[in-house]
Amino acid sequence: MFDQPTEREVRELIESQGLRYEAGVDEQVGWYENGRLAACGARKGYVLKMLAIAPEFRGTDILGALVTRLVLSGLSAGHETVLLFTRPENAGIFEALNFRLLATHGTAALLEHGPGLEAYLASHPAAPGRNGAIVLNGNPFTLGHLHLVEGAAKAVDRLYLFVVSEDCSAFPFAARLRLAREATARLANVTVLETSRYAVSAGTFPSYFLKRRDEAAQAQMRLDLDLFARRIAPAFHVVRRFAGAEPLCPATRAYNAAMAEVLPEAGIALTEVPRLEAGGAPVSATRVRAAFAAGDFKALADLVPPSTLQFLRSDEARPIAGRLKGA
Repeated sequence: MFDQPTEREVRELIESQGLRYEAGVDEQVGWYENGRLAACGARKGYVLKMLAIAPEFRGTDILGALVTRLVLSGLSAGHETVLLFTRPENAGIFEALNFRLLATHGTAALLEHGPGLEAYLASHPAAPGRNGAIVLNGNPFTLGHLHLVEGAAKAVDRLYLFVVSEDCSAFPFAARLRLAREATARLANVTVLETSRYAVSAGTFPSYFLKRRDEAAQAQMRLDLDLFARRIAPAFHVVRRFAGAEPLCPATRAYNAAMAEVLPEAGIALTEVPRLEAGGAPVSATRVRAAFAAGDFKALADLVPPSTLQFLRSDEARPIAGRLKGA
C-alpha cells in the first residue's frame, strides 16, 4: 500500500541500491509490504528521481504502480511530460511503462513519458543547409556572447542559438531570451530558440546548476550531449557546434571537454572560440554580474551590448541587482 515514507527509510533503501539520496523534492512516495518500505520514488518538477525497489519485490507490479502515481502527480502539477534518469540496463523496464528512451551514454539513460521532445521539434521547423548551434545560458547576454555568435554565423548557413530555459539563474529566462534576441536581431541567419527541457536542464544535466564535478555530473553532461547529438542536431541539420573557451569556470570547462569527446562521434564538429577580452581580462557573465551588483555602469558599457546595458539600467532589472548584492 502507498504511504508517506520517512527520510530515514527512503535514504536506507536508496543507498542500499547504490543511489544518492537528494532532499528538496516536490513529492516523495513509498510502497509498503507488511509494514516495510518495499519501494520508493520522488518527483522534483518534471523529473522523477530516487526510484528504488527492494530486491525481493522486483518483478512485481509495485514499481509500475509507483511510477504511475508519480507520473499522474507530475501531470496534475501542469507538466505535460516527465523525465527520468536510470541505468541503461533498466531502460527496458520503464519503456514497458510507456516511457521512451531519449538518450544513453555510459552509465546513464534518459527517458521521457509524454509527447515533449516530438512536440518541441515539431514546433520549430528547421532551415535546410549545413547549420550550426550554440547553447548558452546568457546570464546576462554579454559582448563575449555576441562575439561568439557573430563568428559562428559567418561559418554556417543558419546558426541556432539555444538559450537555456531552466530558471535557475540570477537573470530570469524570459529576460535572458529577450536579451539574446535583441542583441542578435541584425544577424539575418541567426535564430534564437529556447531549449525547453532538452539541453542543460534539470531533466538532462541537473548537476550543472549545482556546479558538481563528481561522477554523476560527468555522466549527466555526456547524456545531455548525447541527446543533443542524436536527436536535436539532426532535426535542425546541425553539423557544427560552437563554444567559447572557458578559462574561469571548471564546470563549463569540463562540459567543453565532454563536447570534444561526444560530438565528433556523431559527426558534429566542435569549434572552441577564444574569449573576447576587455581591460586585459575575458568578458564573462560572472564579471558582468559583479559589475552590475556594484553599480559600475562605466565598466558594464565595455562588457555588454547596448540592449543589455539598457535592460540593466531599467526598473525591471533593479530586483536582480538587489539579489546579486545580497548573494
